[in-house]
Amino acid sequence: MINKRKRIFLIQVCLIVCSLLVAAPVIFAVITSTQTPAEVDSYPPKVTPGSAGLARYAEVWRIGIGRMMLNSLYISAVVTVGKIGVSILAALALVYFNFRFKNLVFFFIFITIMFPVPVRVVPLFDLVQKLKMGDSYYALTIPFLASATATFLLRQHFMSIPASMVDAARVEGVGPLKFLFLVLIPMSINTLGALAMVTFIYIWNQYLWPMIVISSNERQVVQLGLKMLRPGEAGRQDWALAMAGVVIAMVIPLVIFLLLQEQFMRGFALSEEK
Repeated sequence: MINKRKRIFLIQVCLIVCSLLVAAPVIFAVITSTQTPAEVDSYPPKVTPGSAGLARYAEVWRIGIGRMMLNSLYISAVVTVGKIGVSILAALALVYFNFRFKNLVFFFIFITIMFPVPVRVVPLFDLVQKLKMGDSYYALTIPFLASATATFLLRQHFMSIPASMVDAARVEGVGPLKFLFLVLIPMSINTLGALAMVTFIYIWNQYLWPMIVISSNERQVVQLGLKMLRPGEAGRQDWALAMAGVVIAMVIPLVIFLLLQEQFMRGFALSEEK
């Protein structure tokens, strides 16, 4: 019994230490965001909250980070809803409809997962410019609406649904769209929630594509706003200001994660089904 208690205690200590190591960058950012420039540059480094309090956050907000967060929130929400909608319809067609070259179509969808992002950026930028969508919300949303990964995951999930349910729906005269809304979507809440969370955070953290395609400040996203706070940009030498911006930018993704964490765990089979 004693050995078992010691083992449990050691495991708990290891988990606490690992959790602190993972959380260390966030803790460091929060502490630094409350310090003055002199406290940030002090030696040895100050590991306690500084005397600036919330002044750094107020300064970041005055610079305009709020507007950029609204842009990122709008873009992330539109892409999340649109991508899931398009992927559901594509997976529905690939699983429950019979048409010529269906497997070939799925193969071409699947193979796009293997294309690295840098390979796609140049032709995508050229296409956006030809369509005259540059420096617009369309350029930040439309290219992300089609997702091979989401289509693949939903296709595999739909294929796991018992065929007896499909046969029963056909006997009852349930059409494809009615079957989608009454059966498939309710049975796919966990998978859809997991995809929504991953998609939202992925779009929220977009940096390269907005930097290339957006030139106006009023449409700029939060990740490029953080770049403006970096020491050396616009004559700034204040790490506390940059850390305050980072902490503010983490709030919305953190809220989304807390709201959808259960669906994320169940959707990707990281916890036991209740």
